[in-house]
Amino acid sequence: MRIATYQTGNELRLGFVLGDRVVDVAPLARRRKVPPPADMIALIDTVPVRTLRALYEDAQEWAGAGRPTRPLSRTTLRAPIPRPRKNIFCMGRNYAEHAREGGVAPPEVPVFFTKPPTAVIGPGAPVTYHRATEALDYEVELVAVIGRRGKNIAESDALDHVFGYTIMNDVTARDLQRRHQQWFKGKSLDTSAPMGPWIVHRSAIPDPQALRLSMRVNGEVRQNSTTANMLFSVATLIAVLSLGMTLEPGDLLATGTPEGVGMGFTPPKWLQVGDVVEAEIERIGVLKNRVRAER
Repeated sequence: MRIATYQTGNELRLGFVLGDRVVDVAPLARRRKVPPPADMIALIDTVPVRTLRALYEDAQEWAGAGRPTRPLSRTTLRAPIPRPRKNIFCMGRNYAEHAREGGVAPPEVPVFFTKPPTAVIGPGAPVTYHRATEALDYEVELVAVIGRRGKNIAESDALDHVFGYTIMNDVTARDLQRRHQQWFKGKSLDTSAPMGPWIVHRSAIPDPQALRLSMRVNGEVRQNSTTANMLFSVATLIAVLSLGMTLEPGDLLATGTPEGVGMGFTPPKWLQVGDVVEAEIERIGVLKNRVRAER
């Protein structure tokens, strides 16, 4: 089950992605006398899983009956959650080889940082090469979208709190990261959190630790690994993060990146204006963006 946020005119809408077609959620909800959710967070927060599955089955019937749908190729997708309510929770150095290529030992406990909502852009939107940096880098990451409110969540129950999964490119200004001696500034420039192309419901990804993920820059494979190589699993990260801290529907948890980032090459392979970056994760899809100069 793939659920996207897309734009038509000045309006953002929700749609089920069925192959190469998009079916609007709103008329399906009205047919079932369900209030159409205003946005993805409202859908996650208020639509029961049983109802969501029924709507998805209705979408399949709708498309099969030849009723109006949108071609995916002509649909402007936005980030699934264009404006998160909170900063994005992120995990640093969650793959041993990525830690080593950065010249540090793998961490013994999860290392968290955040990216602000203002950094989020969607598939196809340009990544800005800001004048503030001369060392722009890429990082493909699996993102867990929280579906149920919880605090002190047991690791054995953690995946039950996940609504679904999407992709993020954790764009990073490495020079700012070093200069400020912490990660927030270098990872928080505008457009530094491309996300999408949609959310895949967790029912389609029963094991988030069995996904191939890769990053291509202008067609060249730079990163190629699997989530099985995470030091801390998605369930572990949720359990640790929720200790004493409430997670809410729509919260986003980026789970770290494998080796192969630009800073790991000699000389470094920083992103350049005009580069096309494609973050891909098995069972989810491809998140594609192009780098442009700051205007």
